[in-house]
Amino acid sequence: MKIVRVEAHLMSFPFAEPIELAYHGGDRRIVKRDAMLIRVECSNGLVGYAPGSATESVRDLIATVIAPFLVGQTLADPDALRVRFHSADPQAVKAYTMVEVALYDLVGKDRGVPVSELLGGRVRDRIRLYASAGMYQSPESYAEEAAGIQKLGFSAYKMRPGLGPDEDVRAVELMRKATGPSFDLMVDAHTWWRMGDNSYSEQTVTELAERMAEYEIAWLEEPLLPDRHEAYARLRSAGIVPVAGGEHEPDEAGFADLMAQGCVDYVQLDLLCQGGYSVARRLFAEVARQNLRFAFHSWGTDLELATAAQLGVCWPEDVVEWLEYPVYTTATTKSMYRFDLAREILKTPLDIERGELMLNRKPGLGVEVDEGVIQRYPWIPGPWSYFSLHSPAETFAVVGDHSIKFA
Repeated sequence: MKIVRVEAHLMSFPFAEPIELAYHGGDRRIVKRDAMLIRVECSNGLVGYAPGSATESVRDLIATVIAPFLVGQTLADPDALRVRFHSADPQAVKAYTMVEVALYDLVGKDRGVPVSELLGGRVRDRIRLYASAGMYQSPESYAEEAAGIQKLGFSAYKMRPGLGPDEDVRAVELMRKATGPSFDLMVDAHTWWRMGDNSYSEQTVTELAERMAEYEIAWLEEPLLPDRHEAYARLRSAGIVPVAGGEHEPDEAGFADLMAQGCVDYVQLDLLCQGGYSVARRLFAEVARQNLRFAFHSWGTDLELATAAQLGVCWPEDVVEWLEYPVYTTATTKSMYRFDLAREILKTPLDIERGELMLNRKPGLGVEVDEGVIQRYPWIPGPWSYFSLHSPAETFAVVGDHSIKFA
């Protein structure tokens, strides 16, 4: 089958009013959530889909570099096409790996097999989810949210502290009291190095890890600047709590150094912006060799979750243990905020049982995409979120590509 069309559609879900969140050392303003839907059509009428980093730069690379390469190509082996794609621009290479998911979806549909069978073959039909929410609220509110998510059937909850050292510890204490000893609690501490002059020192981070260890957290995620691998190695070698990181690594060399220096217990990668299936497959082999664990970073739509799960189930759970599941506010669930587009991108909800994503054996990604979201949620230019620091007084934006150099 020949590729006849490659498109990348940007979409936005605006909030009626911006969400204003105060934290220790600054404020965060969230104005919308964005998503990208990649669509690849072949001469036989089949259409493949993929999620992508929701930025104009990625959209433009797909339109000007990747689509001209792919249109007219015979699609039989996605890996072979990737080998033939050459670009000196590393961002173009990353964008290609996003589009490549749609190629796998197409080949799976054409052959009548799930994408997992094209990636080596699945060893299980489910993957454990950790519910991800918890943004800048009182310790009591974190505890209430954690208990609510536990009632939904999840076995793990991740929150984002940034209230000041004592209140951050109190939040973990109250969450543990609210959920009991058998519930996993993850602490995503990236705010700790985004507070300007109020950012936590390495000593403060170590002290906080010691205090949080009393409540048996599952991991402490990105508590230090991501490129300070030597500091991560010191923290992990102390053996206080499990350490997680990786979503800000810019390339494979960064991941290699992260593991070689012994920085983390849990390696994290976002398929959308950190190399797609090809990089993840190489990474998993090294994770297994070093007896580490892997946890997918996924902070967007259900299509992203389906994409990651197809690869995750090709490895046993003692290698690929977790898939991040963002819990958005709905008519029945109170959580971070609404992001209806995230669920509406699929015609049928994902099959989640007792906190695990269950994978069917339908061809391709195993999901039906609703292209109507393209018209329902037109693109709104500009970043989706902003951090405003108190000292020094400055504001910086956050975009959908997690591998872009952090502020």
